[in-house]
Amino acid sequence: MSMRHWLNSIKTFLLAEDGPTAVEYAVMLALIITVCFAAISALGNSTSGGFNNFTTTFNNAQSGS
Repeated sequence: MSMRHWLNSIKTFLLAEDGPTAVEYAVMLALIITVCFAAISALGNSTSGGFNNFTTTFNNAQSGS
């Protein structure tokens, strides 16, 4: 592929209306992924705390017997 053909392809892409739409979708996808990571992280921390409480309660019950 020649350099001229490659530059013409980029020019066509930038002038087309699909370019900005693709960028908007990419930004929305990045935001959705960020929110998902934050939610999964919060859920993981909450679940970890619950398991720690269960383990502590279970160990205390075993040592009390």
